[in-house]
Amino acid sequence: MAAGNVRPEWHAELPESVGLSFLSASDEGLWSAETLSLTLQQAMTCLGGLGAMVHRSTPGGRLRLVATGGLTRESAEVWADLHDEQNVAPARARRSGAFAWVSGDSLGIGASGTVAMPLFGPDGQVGVLSVLTAEAGEPDDEQRSFLRSVAAWAAARLEGVPGALLGLAPAAGPERTVRMGELTAALAEAASSDEVVQAVAEHVLPSSGADGLAVQVLEGGRLYIVGAVGYPTELLSALHGLPLAANAVATGVLETRTPQFVESEAEFIRRYPTMKSTIDASPKNAWAFLPMIASGRAIGFCVVSYSQPRSFSDEERTLLTALSGLVGQALGRARLYDVEHARAQELQRGLLPRTLPSLPAVRAAARYLPAGRGEDVGGDWYDLIPLSGDRVALVIGDVMGHGITEAATMGQLRTAVRTLADLEMPPAELFGRLNDLVSDLGEDFYATCLYAVFDPVTRSCTFSMAGHPPPVAVYPDGTVHIPDLVADPPLGAAEPPFETHGLRLPDESLLVLCTDGLIESAVQDIGQGLDRLRQVLVEAAARVPYFRAERPEDDIRHLDGLCDTVVSALQPDRGQTNDDAALLIAHTRCTAADDVASFLLPEDPQAAGQARRHVREQLAVWELDELITATELLASELVGNAIRHAKGPLRLLLLRSSSLICAVFDGSLSTPRIRHAGHADEGGRGLLLVSALSQRWGARYLDDGKCIWSEQDIPQRGASGESLGALDAVQATRATSAT
Repeated sequence: MAAGNVRPEWHAELPESVGLSFLSASDEGLWSAETLSLTLQQAMTCLGGLGAMVHRSTPGGRLRLVATGGLTRESAEVWADLHDEQNVAPARARRSGAFAWVSGDSLGIGASGTVAMPLFGPDGQVGVLSVLTAEAGEPDDEQRSFLRSVAAWAAARLEGVPGALLGLAPAAGPERTVRMGELTAALAEAASSDEVVQAVAEHVLPSSGADGLAVQVLEGGRLYIVGAVGYPTELLSALHGLPLAANAVATGVLETRTPQFVESEAEFIRRYPTMKSTIDASPKNAWAFLPMIASGRAIGFCVVSYSQPRSFSDEERTLLTALSGLVGQALGRARLYDVEHARAQELQRGLLPRTLPSLPAVRAAARYLPAGRGEDVGGDWYDLIPLSGDRVALVIGDVMGHGITEAATMGQLRTAVRTLADLEMPPAELFGRLNDLVSDLGEDFYATCLYAVFDPVTRSCTFSMAGHPPPVAVYPDGTVHIPDLVADPPLGAAEPPFETHGLRLPDESLLVLCTDGLIESAVQDIGQGLDRLRQVLVEAAARVPYFRAERPEDDIRHLDGLCDTVVSALQPDRGQTNDDAALLIAHTRCTAADDVASFLLPEDPQAAGQARRHVREQLAVWELDELITATELLASELVGNAIRHAKGPLRLLLLRSSSLICAVFDGSLSTPRIRHAGHADEGGRGLLLVSALSQRWGARYLDDGKCIWSEQDIPQRGASGESLGALDAVQATRATSAT
């Protein structure tokens, strides 16, 4: 047996002994040299093979070699005649009827192993396609999938197999073979339908002299265009979704599965008179209509067109027919990806906020950026959560990895964060609970997160970081500040307690949160990415008025524009990234001093009366007289509960915002609970009254006590200036008080 490290170099100067060899018995029933050439070349290209072979199945469980590529004649003769019991890849594939892999250099050409794929025709197995591989280890899933597609394409065209090995048939031209090799490699990498169309446009149109391409798929009896080049938009719109029965060309091509070549407009009208109006709107004058077959069924057809009339040689017809087989297999695989891609997008949309709320203290815009290639879902998330007292929680996190599992974990964590935020937990305590949840998911689950609470009254932002990049603050004067902080370890690997950090945010500041996928890549670390983010924000703040937008819609539009600017600058080639990314930009607005009133109260029963007086005076100043009665009752009940069940110091807070907030602070950590008071009970109805008078109410805990708060809607005023709904509110208050 001859040995030699011969790689398949597809050039004319190669000696025949190491090029393509085709063996046949007679002209009748000959496996086409063109088909064999393309099959061997495609198989070697997709696997980086050192050599390839096609065997024909014969009665009695034997395999006869009919074509080789990249092998010396002496090497190929070793496997010229195989039987089922041999422990070689082609025989294994024939026995099992499935993919087979055998490691080792069976032919002494420096191969790491041999991979074989059976060829199935309409009546069963007709042969085996084998490739001797150079790379260590078995082919990956993508390589297997494409080899399976090549085998399916070849088997659909290799019928009437000769019975004996005889002379050589001519090989394909080297230039054409190289061209098809480039297309094969591009289609192997194409994941989506758009990428398949792009690969055909780039590798077929220039070399064939064509200037038009349209790829249409058949779904539910209608033809839908998945991609086109060189056609006017109006024509594509008219053809998109057209019933198959209304397209005489497509009907004939798909029913017969036979390509149709039309060399002039006159010939087209003669053959398809019912489609004259369609061709009149087309700028083309010659066409190749090619059926696309995948998994044994017609999935659509491909149109390669030319601006000038032309004839098609036998060689061109063969090449374009081979093209249709390649595109059909690639598009069939890509359509599956498209379906999964759409499902993944729907899943991601369901897990992330559909819209971010526009709150009195914060307006925000965000972006989720999936990895450039893959399932288009991942574990990055963001959220904006309204809290009591006009405070807002801003959250961004990243479950390590990307895919369906990470997305599901992200959904769990986002739900947990919202639940814990509703309990008014401070960031460090919330992270302690969240860390336990992540730890319970298993040893392989980790997540980074940043949870920040912005208080518009104190103009402060309190936050904790678990393995996450720090927040970036952009001040109204254009200054960009990145706190120099060390984050705690990621959730699932950390040991509480977590550190709490703080920022002072002047009115009309921006707070920018992002995951590491936005600022870290193979060419820059997180520090460099943060520096680049700082530079982009400085330039953007100086160029566009992001601050002091009067209308909410203008504010959000500016923020959306800034998100696009940041993403474009930091991820110019997003399609090549392998990590998810999330970005959240918030515009913070502090509460004006004249919208806040705070009063210290004595620790005795007189405090309730003083609270009512403060309410009357302050609401009169704010011209909210219609809410005085209800708010007096709320303040009286909240202060009364604090006097009876808590301890001082006591403080009353009134806040005018989109709602009226009334809050009472005390020095106790006891939890208020609504009681079910009996008919004879003299007390126990205070919180029932608070609940009845409030749109929302609750409690939050501080380092030195707690705050009980309630919110009331501020009634809208009619054209006469009268408050709408004020009388109803007062009547409801009085009725509740009477009970």
